[in-house]
Amino acid sequence: MPGTTSTVPGAPGAGTSTGAPHPRRWIALAVIAVSQLMVVLDATIVNIALPKAQVDLGITDANRQWVITAYTLAFGGLLLLGGRIADYWGRKRTFLVGMTGFALASALGGLATTGGTLFAARALQGAFGALLAPAALALLTVLFTEATERAKAFAVYGAIAGGGSAVGLLLGGVLTEYADWRWCLLVNIPVAAIAIAFALPLVPESRAHGNTRYDVPGAIVVTAGLVSLVYGFTKAAEDGWDAAATLGFIAAGVLLLAAFVVIELRSNHPLLPLRIILDRNRGGAYLTSTLIGAGLFGAFLFLTFYFQVVLQYKPLEAGLASLPVTAGVLIAAGGASQLMPRVGAKPLMVGGAVLAAVGMLVLTQIDVDTSFLTLLLPAQVILGMGLGFTFVPLSSLALVGVPEHDAGAASATLNATQQIGGSLGTALLNTLYTSAVAAYLVGRAPNPVNQVEALVHGYRVAFAWGAALIVLAGLATLILVRVRKEDIPTGNAVHMG
Repeated sequence: MPGTTSTVPGAPGAGTSTGAPHPRRWIALAVIAVSQLMVVLDATIVNIALPKAQVDLGITDANRQWVITAYTLAFGGLLLLGGRIADYWGRKRTFLVGMTGFALASALGGLATTGGTLFAARALQGAFGALLAPAALALLTVLFTEATERAKAFAVYGAIAGGGSAVGLLLGGVLTEYADWRWCLLVNIPVAAIAIAFALPLVPESRAHGNTRYDVPGAIVVTAGLVSLVYGFTKAAEDGWDAAATLGFIAAGVLLLAAFVVIELRSNHPLLPLRIILDRNRGGAYLTSTLIGAGLFGAFLFLTFYFQVVLQYKPLEAGLASLPVTAGVLIAAGGASQLMPRVGAKPLMVGGAVLAAVGMLVLTQIDVDTSFLTLLLPAQVILGMGLGFTFVPLSSLALVGVPEHDAGAASATLNATQQIGGSLGTALLNTLYTSAVAAYLVGRAPNPVNQVEALVHGYRVAFAWGAALIVLAGLATLILVRVRKEDIPTGNAVHMG
């Protein structure tokens, strides 16, 4: 689900204390869990607020996806660098800076008077989130050195990540309906203030030693390349796919990403060691994660608009109506954990992709007055179960066989692929949606009935393309993954949310 559960570079073995356990580690866990909840909430809480924010700030349909992609691009593009900074600069210090910056960015977004200001605030949230999330997880690794206690701590952390998306949907609905959409961002300020006040006396400082160089050029180039690609997709919605600006930005994005590969090959301290992704199974897992994220994030965006704009659900009703996906994920995740030792990762990932694609295809059958119980509810549960069956084995596959010194980078890369895939997919699906709506209205009278029909047609097109991306994810698993079930460890993988 849209959310963030990252593993920090170096986390499994870097900077682990060898002394007695920290006496206030369980209280510190509560502080860290609050920070994780705040970051995860922002992946879904804004979705519910977006229809009202779009109207209030006069954001166009072509540009509204930047409210989502500005956050996910900055977060995904800077996540690996954020982990390095946390390790070398100090995890507590990075945690506090990330928390403070996230709160200030939230204030900027909550007080925004233009779409551009809101986009900038969301990008800043993503950048500070890329500091906050890996620092928080690294602190857990340092605080909990005994295996049983660490397992319990990570279980709490994982539960926050898994349940945070659902809490975000509900809280976003409550705040948007009974207060104002701006409070979906402003609510982060008191939460951050409380977390900082408790973190200062309770959370210990720690840092990794040795070489502390950063791959800043790699971080800048990969983020610029991704932004250029997304902007190219956005220009396609405005000017067409054959426009010079569209082709120019897409080409620049591809060239910058190629340059990033060259930088990583030549760097002595690469942001992303390419040996991690060149392993066939791991590379297949990352590609699957990217494609699933691309199909999924956009689908949630359009489902929110369908609920509120077409079916006229109130924000809280829209939040409640989106919960079946979360329920499906939780049901399937438990089943996947039990089935993986018996059938292996690949069959579950392929089957999960098929199931998720089926759920998305069912959503293409929506109309202007579709029944929630007979179509929307089962479609979302099927979609969620497909995601649960996919991501549990995928997260284990992404880590199997990784050397200890690469384990943090490998797991953080998995999180980054979900965010980056979500960014590119949201931009692409929004462009296809906008084009479909415009094409539908050609030759038709611009009356309210045709306007609503055009919106529904656009949503159907977006869901169909989302299903296609998820099918591609299943094919990537089928073709690239060659792992045997006995090669996947059970019980010690960090799952992604």
